[in-house]
Amino acid sequence: MQDALVIAGRSFGSRLIVGTGKYKDVEETERAIDASGAEIVTVALRRVDLKDRSSGSLMTLLTKRKWTLLPNTAGCFTADEAVRTLRLARELGIFGDSHLVKLEVIGDPKTLYPDNEQTLEAAKVLVKEGFVVLPYCIDDPIICRKLEDVGCAAVMPLAAPIGSGLGIRNPHNLSIILEHAKVPVIVDAGVGTASDAAIAMELGCDGVLMNTAIAHARNPVLMADAMREAVTAGRKARLAGRMPRARYANASSPTEGLIE
Repeated sequence: MQDALVIAGRSFGSRLIVGTGKYKDVEETERAIDASGAEIVTVALRRVDLKDRSSGSLMTLLTKRKWTLLPNTAGCFTADEAVRTLRLARELGIFGDSHLVKLEVIGDPKTLYPDNEQTLEAAKVLVKEGFVVLPYCIDDPIICRKLEDVGCAAVMPLAAPIGSGLGIRNPHNLSIILEHAKVPVIVDAGVGTASDAAIAMELGCDGVLMNTAIAHARNPVLMADAMREAVTAGRKARLAGRMPRARYANASSPTEGLIE
């Protein structure tokens, strides 16, 4: 089934985006990413030594493989911090030719909810500077519309707080976002298990981004494989179109024409 995820004109065969944090070591990170089938891999710029290219380092792994890197601004609490972080990363040349960035501006250190105002401010600057911006935001149709209007290549509303594993808390909001969005909608944060990923895709989301759900599983590599299959199955179910919901039973075998 040829059904690519297209972001700013670039096509990706996998609709699953994975992170690189919280694994026990770099070897497990690589095995989990491979099992996930992800083509886009996100890395927190402020939580990894970008200059460490020693044997066995995360940056060595990321640069030797052909994944598309999605640098993110996790740990930034203002628009200015996020913009400066991404400018520095660009100067260090870690983007390749994609210029894809995950914009994350946190508003509260306990809940890790994003600051919508600061996110929008940073997005305006970054888009003008040629970055392909994928912003992490609240599952709010209004902020998603505003981020799209300023030129973001996708919107990434949360399903639940980062690392909570609570799954999709507000499918109604996601449905409204999906109804009006003209750019890809990628669920970011809160997925806990494969069924959460499948539900996101069945709702019509274009992709799912996750880290903790895989890295903190008892068997991260096996969970990565499960997430790959869940995203694919959810997408196929969405395209297939589910049967209508009915209030009463509807026999699988019709009663008309029964042999007496």
